[in-house]
Parts: sequence; structure tokens; C-alpha cells
Amino acid sequence: MKIKAPKQIIESILINLQPFLEKKDASQITSHVLFKSEGDKCIVKATDSEIGLRVITDHILIEAEGTFTANGKKLLDIIRILKEGDITLELLDDTLIIKQGHSKFKLPTFNPEGYPAFPTAEEKPKISLDSLSLIQNLKKISPAIDTNNPKFELNGALINIKADATDLVGTDTRRLAIATIPSTTEETLSLIVPKKAILEIQKLFLDQINIFYDETNLIIANENYFFYTRLINGKYPDYERIVPSSVKHSVKLPKKEMVDAIKMITTISQDIKMTLLSDVILFNSLSADNVEAKTEIELSTGLQEKFEISFNSRYLLDFISQIDSGEFLMEFNESSTPFIVKEGNFITIIMPIVG
Repeated sequence: MKIKAPKQIIESILINLQPFLEKKDASQITSHVLFKSEGDKCIVKATDSEIGLRVITDHILIEAEGTFTANGKKLLDIIRILKEGDITLELLDDTLIIKQGHSKFKLPTFNPEGYPAFPTAEEKPKISLDSLSLIQNLKKISPAIDTNNPKFELNGALINIKADATDLVGTDTRRLAIATIPSTTEETLSLIVPKKAILEIQKLFLDQINIFYDETNLIIANENYFFYTRLINGKYPDYERIVPSSVKHSVKLPKKEMVDAIKMITTISQDIKMTLLSDVILFNSLSADNVEAKTEIELSTGLQEKFEISFNSRYLLDFISQIDSGEFLMEFNESSTPFIVKEGNFITIIMPIVG
């Protein structure tokens, strides 16, 4: 096989494929990308067997048909140090030759027949959701998804499709984020998608997509990309039980002023005590030593009595970073019970710091 393409084309494809490679063991074929010619198109793919991406492009000139593999990281490192302009990749005697001008590199290859097969979308059920809305709302909840929780199901997002709405849910046990998409469907379905996959979906897909699933995989495809991820097998917590059925107090808060005040305190401490009075909100750092930070914002809260609550500032800042409106609601009952922040279809329930 022999192909030629501008540096920026090959580099861009390899950058997109890096998260899908086996990183720890270069002796595995899953540390390699696979290039394959098919008609006038070139197919490039990478997978660590848990998550995979296939890129289809007609921007690579195919001079001789065939298939080869090469270590994905090393190939990208080589492409990056070459100059702008065309680069040739050619398979000769099971060795990949990379050439540009007077520069020449060699990389070993694996037998491409041993490359892991991708699942197919054929005859798989399709999820009938507005895909743009799905991607936008997955972005909202992704900061709340845990990463290394021994309960594997918490290391993913729940997509809970109900008759009248779809809930997207993430939690790290200290906060619970829920984004709700209105929808009408005859099917009900619950899938747990790994956080790594959620983050890659947000990077790759910016337009309408087709979404398929089975008991093992979620598949997302458009004209240029075919993405799949293994689903997390487990039972997600009953998140609806955690949402307070009623609240005593509700205060509308300004986004910018809240961010400015919280960030001022976080120069000293990430943990903050917020005191709400009828006409002002006070912010104090919670730190073990004698260092202190405090600030306040003037605001008519409508509260008749003082209310204090302490919390990890990152949880509130993560919520605020995902909202478009200049204001949001904060709802609460007692200082020792979880409080809610909400804007539109998006809510986050945050556990306070008690004691």
C-alpha cells in the first residue's frame, strides 16, 4: 500500500485517534492505527477494544491499494516534526516507510488481519433523540461524572429514555447533575456510557448523528466518523429519590457576580461558607489555618432569616460554567441537607459540608 497526503490531513486524523489507542503496552496491536484503502477513500481506525473510532476520508491520495498498521503515537510524533507539504506512507516488506523530501523514517507493522473488528450498526435499534440536544446536554453533566469510583456504573453517564422525557445523569456521590430533554417515545431505555466516551463524543460530533445500540455497545456515526464504546454493565442509583420533593426557599442569583465572589475566595480555600441575609450574601473561606478570605454581594434575597450553607466551590462553578443564562435559581431546605441549583432543563444537587 502507498498513500500520499498533506501533513495537516494525516496529522489531524492521527490526533483524533490518539484517545482510542492502547497506551500502556506498545506490543499490543491496539497500540497501532490501521490504514486501509477502499475505492477512492482511505479508512483509518484505532481501538483499545473498549472504545474505537473509524475515520473515512477522500483527502488521501491512494497510489497503491492495501492495508497496514503502525504505532499510532510514534507515527504522530514523526508526522509532527515534518514540514508542511505532502507526506508519503508506503508499506515495503512489512515495514512502513514515511518519506518527505530528504527525510525518511521506518516503523514496524503488525499483520492487519489481527486488528480487532469493530461492531456494526446493521440491524441494531436506533435511538430517536435530537442528537445535537443530546450532545449539548451530555456536556452539561460531564463534570459531575466520577472517574475512578469502585462502583463502575458511577464512572459513566446514565441515558434514561422515558415516555415523555430523557434524563441524562452524572454523579460523583457528592453532587448529582441531571439534564432533561423533552421527548416522546414508545420505547423506554437505560444505558450507562463511560465518561471517556462522553468526552470524546463532545469533541468529535458537532452536527446531526445517527445513534445505535445493543446490550454491549453504543454506536455513533455520521458521514466521516464511526465511533463506538462498550457500555457499562451495572445498575445506576435511583437518582430520582435524591431530588427533593419540596423546598422551603428559592433565591435567584446572578451568574457573573457569583462567579467573581467564589473565585475570590478560592484563592485561599476551595471550601466556602455562604451566608444569605435579606439584602446581602456573604462569602467566607473555610480553611484550617489563620488565613482568611471574605467578600459579599448586595442582593435582595427575599429571605426573612439568616441562612448559612458550606460547600465545595468547584461543584457550583462546574454548574455555572454550563449555563447560558445570566441568572440561576438556588433552592434549599436546611443547612445540613443537599441544595439545588437549576437553570432551564439543567439541575445539580450538591451535598453541603457539614460540621
